[in-house]
Amino acid sequence: MAQVEALALACSDGPAIGIGSPFLDESGLYNAYYILAAGSIQAIVKKHILPNQDVFDEVRLYQSADISGPYRVAGLRIGTPICEDAWHSEVPEALVESGAQVLFVPNGSPYARGKMDVRMAHMVARVIETGLPLVYVNMVGGQDDQVFDGGSFVLNPGGSLALSLPLFDTCIAHVKFESSEDGWCALPGTRAHWAEPLEQDYHAMVLSLRDYVYKTGFSSVVLGLSGGIDSAIVATVAADALGSEHVHCVMLPSEYTSQVSLDDAAAVAHALGAPLQTLSISGPREAITEALAPIFAGKPVDLTEENIQSRLRGLLLMAMSNKLGHMLLTTGNKSEVAVGYATIYGDMAGGYNPIKDLYKTRVFDICLWRNAHHRDWMMGPKDEVIDPRIIDKPPSAELREDQKDEDSLPPYPVLDAILTLLVDEDASVADCVSAGFDRDIVKKIEHLVYIQRI
Repeated sequence: MAQVEALALACSDGPAIGIGSPFLDESGLYNAYYILAAGSIQAIVKKHILPNQDVFDEVRLYQSADISGPYRVAGLRIGTPICEDAWHSEVPEALVESGAQVLFVPNGSPYARGKMDVRMAHMVARVIETGLPLVYVNMVGGQDDQVFDGGSFVLNPGGSLALSLPLFDTCIAHVKFESSEDGWCALPGTRAHWAEPLEQDYHAMVLSLRDYVYKTGFSSVVLGLSGGIDSAIVATVAADALGSEHVHCVMLPSEYTSQVSLDDAAAVAHALGAPLQTLSISGPREAITEALAPIFAGKPVDLTEENIQSRLRGLLLMAMSNKLGHMLLTTGNKSEVAVGYATIYGDMAGGYNPIKDLYKTRVFDICLWRNAHHRDWMMGPKDEVIDPRIIDKPPSAELREDQKDEDSLPPYPVLDAILTLLVDEDASVADCVSAGFDRDIVKKIEHLVYIQRI
């Protein structure tokens, strides 16, 4: 609050400023939006409707305020429903009744696939209900495990789009409004192109990784490059986020690692222009096997020995991260993480996972998209960076002889469809069976999700 007051004073000669900040008084703590002008705080709008689902936890932090009335800027009466306040009719309708002429909606709305269509539908509904133009302004950037995608826009009465700004990019736009006997109306402005979903997903990963790395004080990353598709796309996202020279790839082969995997890993690093080192885990694995032999005597080889390999890789990569100052990236996709096929203290060890919300089938689609497209916001090379052989070959962890993912799991299109129902849509086993999936397979996947076998 003190910083907001200082900002108002420092910007006393400029235009009015709106900025979000907590507000505390004797009645409690509020999520608020401050209006600064002429060197002081002119108005404080407090949030009324507090979201408390999905990634939102505002009820734990803030109190719900009474609906704030409109404030004046240069004679114009502006009503500000804060984010969630505009997703419901109550606050905007109250602002109209108290004399608002324009609605200005500040948002911290995180990215989700298809979110722009949802936002637009809600805001068009508010414009039609109130008869007022609406300015929707959204944050841009990554913060912890969320990424905010911008996509600000202006709607005129009736719901027509007057202006739209890019996704995942900061910019400044000047919007002119004219008054008539029918009220205020925004003049037409720039109309940004909003990319298709695959590009939006990819841009979200690049922006969120870049901001997470920089905000936590790092400037470079390290990751294990296996020759598989998951580590290939993570390396590519990192190169596009930070520049190839800041992406340090490490191949950690064992006796189960095929020459094809070694070649494919080298091909990805070469295509990206990223440094690649090779560090064998065979010696350390033999030492651990020998150390455990007296305890494991008489017991059959099982997942334990496979996970030792993964955890050795995590140990070595974390050591490199600590010694060399690179953030360690993990490479488990959402399918693997959901069913426990990403190993804790192994390939889950690290600071950030760019593909944590991509099912395996989506990883394939993203790789194909990136090979065919390059954008100005990408810092990596323009040419094809992921060899089609990596995309086409059967996925394998290569932790035992001739291992394939489908030895233990249904084909990824089936697995991902079931996981989408169980995880994303909170469906039941019966719902999955009704959708056409085998009950025994669904029960197995549900069990794996519950126990997270590692």
